[in-house]
Amino acid sequence: METLTIITYAIYALFVALLTVFVAKLLFKNSQTFMIRIFDNKEDLALATNKLFEVGFFLFGFGIGLWYLAVDDTIASTKILFEVLSVKIGGFTIFMGVMLFGNLFMFFRGLKARKRADETKLATALNN
Repeated sequence: METLTIITYAIYALFVALLTVFVAKLLFKNSQTFMIRIFDNKEDLALATNKLFEVGFFLFGFGIGLWYLAVDDTIASTKILFEVLSVKIGGFTIFMGVMLFGNLFMFFRGLKARKRADETKLATALNN
């Protein structure tokens, strides 16, 4: 029984690590374009900010994943092992999806704010 619990922990921890790294790398590699635009083509500031967001994403993802690691049930069979893993992996996957869409929402809000700032700057220039 103890062996199955350890196997459950190992599989779940590996899944959390792999999914967190995959989503973070994919999201923050592709978000550089958004960040550069949001920061008015100030690439050094945009990339530094993007890197800080990436580190925060890793910390939040790993933190939630580890927080959710505990298994309350006695894992007496492989059937229970898979049932426990399905709940844990499913829950963490949903969490990562929410984080991904939350980040995308923030990027689009930043783009909208940048567009408003550009329009204001243009209107001011035209009025002068």
